[in-house]
Amino acid sequence: MSAATTHRSAFSVRTPPVWPGARVGLMGGSFNPPHDGHVVVARTSLRRLRLDQLWWVVTPGNPLKTHGGLPAVEKRIEAIEAIASHPKMVTTAFETDLGTPYTAATIKFLITRHPQTRFVWVMGADNLATFHRWQRWRDITAMVPIAVIDRPGWRFPGLSSPAALSLAAARMREEDARFLPFQRPPAWIFLTTRLSNQSSTALRSDPT
Repeated sequence: MSAATTHRSAFSVRTPPVWPGARVGLMGGSFNPPHDGHVVVARTSLRRLRLDQLWWVVTPGNPLKTHGGLPAVEKRIEAIEAIASHPKMVTTAFETDLGTPYTAATIKFLITRHPQTRFVWVMGADNLATFHRWQRWRDITAMVPIAVIDRPGWRFPGLSSPAALSLAAARMREEDARFLPFQRPPAWIFLTTRLSNQSSTALRSDPT
């Protein structure tokens, strides 16, 4: 794809409405299927970071996972909206039109389109454990603050991961969570919360 084609297509990408100065959490994933653990992460970040919105960014496919049997984006959006009803939560699949499954490209697009919006990347501790494998992960940390929400069995692997150790100096105190959206990156925080043992992998293996 040429640069010109990418530039033209970016203009046609429709993102959720947002206003200058809004604090917006971005929670990306394939959500196959969405579950209570995702809801805990979303609600915890909304409350603790005092966000104005939390976007569930449904990716066309996680680059680090196989896509066999991945339901259509529309089906996954329906599943999210069935379990995550909240006036401040928005489900979006604009990455499909943007033409990239990579978080770094998505964030760069968003902060270019909405330069006055205070975006925060939100992820579970399980993602922090493998964050160093993400494409351009250091660029992500340089573009937006990051909130990491605890997940069962992942606190130690997450906090001892290569990414967490590399960013140790940029970690904020948990009691200062409400200030995270206003921090200049790199800045990140680890939030403890109620834990849910549900996982997408387990649910796919045993849908009953």
